[in-house]
Amino acid sequence: MESLNRRRVLTLGAALGLTSVASPKAWSWSSAGSIAKADTVTDPFSVWDPVPDQVAAQLLADGKISAVNTAWQSWVDNSDPLPSGMPSYLVSYLQQVNQLPSWADPSVLAASEKLYTRLSSYLFVSESLGSGILSTVIPREARAVYWSAGGADMKARAAKTFTFGYDLHSGTAWHPNGHFIVSANKTRLVHSMVRNLLPTSTHYEATADEWKPISNGDILRTFHSVATVAHNNMQKWGVKLSAAEQAADLHAWQVALHLLGVQDQFIPQSWADAQAQAQQMLWPNLASTTEGVNLAQTLLGYIEKPTLGVDTGFVSEMVRYLIGDTYSDWLKLPHDLISRTLIQTGWPLYVAFREGTSNIIPDGYSLFDAFIRGVAMLYLNNGTSATQTPITLPTANRPGA
Repeated sequence: MESLNRRRVLTLGAALGLTSVASPKAWSWSSAGSIAKADTVTDPFSVWDPVPDQVAAQLLADGKISAVNTAWQSWVDNSDPLPSGMPSYLVSYLQQVNQLPSWADPSVLAASEKLYTRLSSYLFVSESLGSGILSTVIPREARAVYWSAGGADMKARAAKTFTFGYDLHSGTAWHPNGHFIVSANKTRLVHSMVRNLLPTSTHYEATADEWKPISNGDILRTFHSVATVAHNNMQKWGVKLSAAEQAADLHAWQVALHLLGVQDQFIPQSWADAQAQAQQMLWPNLASTTEGVNLAQTLLGYIEKPTLGVDTGFVSEMVRYLIGDTYSDWLKLPHDLISRTLIQTGWPLYVAFREGTSNIIPDGYSLFDAFIRGVAMLYLNNGTSATQTPITLPTANRPGA
């Protein structure tokens, strides 16, 4: 298998026009920097999620996906009982994982809910326009998304991804009437379905450099492209966060990663540890792919419409402001110098004004943020809900894959 992966890496290098391809750097991040605090070095890209993967395989073999998706319609709130109509082995699995880990701190999670209410507008911009497009220059993620069923209907997939982030950043994320624990468990099983389905795709296998997608490393890489990037943006934009607020932000993500099946030995225990991990697994591993360019162009097509007349140049320049020109050029995004000047001048002024007045009219801002996010969600899920898009299990890959 190692030689097969090596051949795929070489094929990728040739496709990109590289004269030589260096061997991947050996994994060196120590779990001494994780919440497990055990000084070992294990490559997260060689670790998957075997228990739900077996559940997903059995659901496929038994033809139970449609029944589960129907049953899941009533399973939304964290306090909802597990629905009837699911196979006993799925119920048994969910009974084990549909809860917070023992190390989760309810008071810190409550602090994250308060923080995310304040940061809602910033996170929406950073994660939707920024990280959403940045994901398309993560080769493994771009290929896995493109060749899976979600890649064929990016509007629906974006809505489901938006639901995951919306639920995590909700002011009631961890409450009984919140949704995040349920959304995380559904997403984890979706990952398991994709891990079962994508290896059957000849197109995916022909381009991928891993025999099975969505390893612990892949999930962590996505975490950094979203959460670590947002953390960096808050600092860059001058958003003042106390040490306690930064800890609350990280703790919410630590629990989220656990719920997604990432082992404790890989989950960073501090933002400094997260930055060190990102330096090894994210930034050196970004590249342009045919699949990624296609996904970015598709996503930007959806983003432009809800901006109510804001043209392509403005949207593209906002993306360039968030992720930089190098990655934007890989994705063939257009330039608009007038929009660039407006954004580079206007966004810092907006953040400074908002930060300076947030103590005076905090409720006004939170209502505005909820409205904007609601409009985006309504558009993505074709007007069915301003807060939720059902997360469902796929039954196949992209048509023709």
